[in-house]
Amino acid sequence: MHRVGAATVVAIGLVGAFSGLLFDRGAAVDAAPAAPAPEVDLGPRLPADAETLIDRSARAMAAVQSVRFDVERGGDPVYIDTVESIELDAVVGRFAAPADADAIVTVTIDGNLVTELGAVALGSDIWLSNPITGDFEPLPPSYDIDPSRFFDPTGGWQPLLDGLAGRELLEDGDHYVVRGVAPEAELRRVTAGLVRADDVVVDLWLDPYTALVQRVEFSVTDPRYGTSDWRIELSEYGEPFVIEAPAGVDS
Repeated sequence: MHRVGAATVVAIGLVGAFSGLLFDRGAAVDAAPAAPAPEVDLGPRLPADAETLIDRSARAMAAVQSVRFDVERGGDPVYIDTVESIELDAVVGRFAAPADADAIVTVTIDGNLVTELGAVALGSDIWLSNPITGDFEPLPPSYDIDPSRFFDPTGGWQPLLDGLAGRELLEDGDHYVVRGVAPEAELRRVTAGLVRADDVVVDLWLDPYTALVQRVEFSVTDPRYGTSDWRIELSEYGEPFVIEAPAGVDS
């Protein structure tokens, strides 16, 4: 019963802390209709060539200053704590260069309680909301959930794309879909250290004009846990996110 109550406390606290990220999208429903947006010249569509697309994508991702990331994990569980009681289910967050991020992390505790934790990273300072009290505390050493590591432009995404082997164009439509084999070390970096396995086949959805990654999907077999399925969606590139320390903490 205490844990169910704690989940409610955490959820209420996060509504306030992250309202700009998740909860204000319908606020202007009754407002007057907006004028049609002017057409934007996106420039020429990039050539439908896997090598060219990935090379261009690596450069584009390295230059990213802000982005929203949505991570979903299915299949066998993956744990964010060393005692393996807290399973990662999903992460919704924002990144602002050089290394700031905030996120809502959906987890399953002890295999039966689904709840949400808040996570904030400002440079080297990382805070996680306590699953019992909802208060933000410095990230415990036994946890591995630094939200800024889900999007590292130059230390994660650029080397992952540069190192992508066996590049193959699968689809030429609203997005380009490219398949390749991602180096294990680089894939670990863009999943906050949670994916640890041999090189993995990944499918990447790329914007046909900018080559920015819109989505990546892959399955990975970890000898510790089993096979997990991952989907990472990236959006709102360039939005002016302001990441702030949680209320009541020292920064």
